[in-house]
Formats: sequence, C-alpha cells, structure tokens
Amino acid sequence: MTGREQNSSATAREFEPPARLRGIQKSAIRALFDRALPGSINLGLGEPDLPTPRVVRREAARVVVEEQNGYTTHAGLPSLRALVANDYPQMKLTTERVVITAGSQEALYLALMSLVDEGDEVLLPDPGFIAYPVIVRMAGGVPVFYKLPASHDFSFDAEDFRRKLSPRTKVVVVISPSNPTGRVLARDELARMADALEGTNARVVSDEIYREIYYTGERPASISEVYPERTVVVSGLSKSMSMTGWRLGWLCGEEAVVRTALVLHGYVTTCASAVSQKSALTAWTDEAARARAEIRQTFRERRDFLLARIESELSLRAVAPDGAFYTMLDTRAHGTSTEVAEKFLAARVITVPGGAFGAEAEGFTRISFCADETALAEGVRRMQEALR
Repeated sequence: MTGREQNSSATAREFEPPARLRGIQKSAIRALFDRALPGSINLGLGEPDLPTPRVVRREAARVVVEEQNGYTTHAGLPSLRALVANDYPQMKLTTERVVITAGSQEALYLALMSLVDEGDEVLLPDPGFIAYPVIVRMAGGVPVFYKLPASHDFSFDAEDFRRKLSPRTKVVVVISPSNPTGRVLARDELARMADALEGTNARVVSDEIYREIYYTGERPASISEVYPERTVVVSGLSKSMSMTGWRLGWLCGEEAVVRTALVLHGYVTTCASAVSQKSALTAWTDEAARARAEIRQTFRERRDFLLARIESELSLRAVAPDGAFYTMLDTRAHGTSTEVAEKFLAARVITVPGGAFGAEAEGFTRISFCADETALAEGVRRMQEALR
C-alpha cells in the first residue's frame, strides 16, 4: 500500500472521541426537553421563569450604553470578588481566593478538574445533580455514592457516609439545598459530616447555588462554617436572582486550589462576561435583597400550591422541599421512573425521571415549580390523565 493509500485509509476512519469522553451523552433532562411536544408544560428544567430583578437590568442597560466592556482580569472584577469574599466570613477569604466564573457549572468543573487525579475516589450524594459523576469521570476519578435514603425522605445518613469514606477519597461533594430533592442539610448533619472527614485527606466541594432559596425560616448552613480550611464553595446568581442566561458564578476557598482553578479558567473561558460582572455588583444592594425575598416568597407559594394539588388530584406522596424549587413525587406504583416520565411526556408535561439522579431516587419523578400556578394546575391535571 502506498503512503497516500495509507493516509486515505486513516482519514476514512470514523471519528471516535477520546477515552475520557466515551459514553458521555446529553443529560436526561435535556434529552426529554428536546423531545417535548408543542404545547408541553415544562416542569422539568430548573430555570426560574421570573424576570431578572429590575435593579440588575437597569445597571446592565447603563453599562452596555455608557461603558467599554472588554475583558476583565481572568479572576474577575476585584470589587465583585470582594463582595463574594465578604459573604463567607468563616473562610477568611481575600480577593485572591475568589474566581468569578461563567455560572456555577463552570465553577464546579474547575473545582473538580483542579482537585481530582486519575483513580481518585470522589464521594457524591445519591441522589445528586446529574453533572457530578460525569465531570468526575472526565477528570479520571471514580464516583462513589453516599446515600440520602428515599426511605427517610432523602435525609442525611451519617453511618453510610462514614462507610463510604476510604483512604482513596480525594473529594466529597455536598449540595444543600439539594438538586433534585430540595432537602436541606441541617447544621448538626454538616457537623457530623465534618467529624467523619477529620484526619482524612479529603476536601469538600460545596455546591451552594440554591442556598438563597429556602423555606426553613433562616438561610441554610454551609459546611464551610464547620470545615472551612478544606472546603471549596461553588455558587452564583443564576437561581436566586433569576440570572441563568447571564452566566455569573464563582468559586472560592483554599488559595492553592483556587490558583490552580484560575489557570484552567483562563484557558477555558478567559473571563466571565464583563457586562454580567458589572451588573452583578448591584446584587448586594438593599433593592436586590428585597427582590430575592420576593423571589423566595413566590417559590414558597408555588411549592405549597403544587403540593396541595398533588395530594388532592394525584393521591401520591411528594417530598416537601426545604429549599430550591423541586419536589420528588413518589410514582413507584406506576412503573419505573423512566416509564412514568415517558407517560408524562406523552401527555405534554416535561418532568425528569428520578433514576437520572441516582439509585436512591429510582421510582420518583422530579417536578420543578419554575412555572406559575396556572401552569402547575394544568400540569397536575395532565399528569392525572397520564396515570389513568
């Protein structure tokens, strides 16, 4: 075979992704959303339908018209990083220990890529956010799961957590309030988790993107309050300020970890949007605090409305969330979580099968209440028809 023929043969091969990306597919959430019929009610995506508060939009309009909006430094505006640092006094942060990212999803990616090496075990909540095990595998790590048992409404199981820790545990991921369950980890539960981690080499990645959306009377505790030295926090404004498309998040914590993440961030994103960063400075004003409280109250009212409708019309049990904007509907009597989600999809209601979030959530369906009461009522009516 001539050299040209050999080259032609090599060129003709089908593309195959690198080993670290094989088997990684579009998430179940997006896959269902993409197959939804026209006129479907979206109770699947975790995206607030409320407008971004006026204080942020006003500033964005001014910034676009009046200012030059080139790159910021890789780490983000120093003034914005200082505001973020002040939110975590227990961590004694400086601006050098904060990176502004393109949403909390990038912050999560940077944190895990910076901490996880080939073969490291990463302890993840079951159920937990779909992206966690995917990013761990991208980093070469091994996902291990600690149970938040369905039998106890997805509350923390300290004994199972201790059993899952091993000398190979490099990172523990914590999310509170939880996606998908809406449950909050109480301060004493976080303290038990911290006690179990004492003497290990594990660091914690605390996903706090839902921390400002709570129904417990006070802002949920953060594990950084009881385990500050080895905790990296990822968060942002997407949920609490209805700013999903603005892509404004952050990563903060141990200086050496943040410094490594910053290098990666520079190559992946360069910097978060300058317009979003400048506009986000208003998120720490009194006007923004009032807007957050109004958003929180709206979701509380929707939560109560949805739970009442589920009880009266579906006669099924739903877990009452402490925060975030999801409830887990127990649909085990009607088939697997995928089968039920497909029934709902055919009835033009988008939901997410619990099994997508882990084995503990199999038989449940995640319902988002990022929709007004009219849509929630019609969604429940359609689900009732589907289950008949």
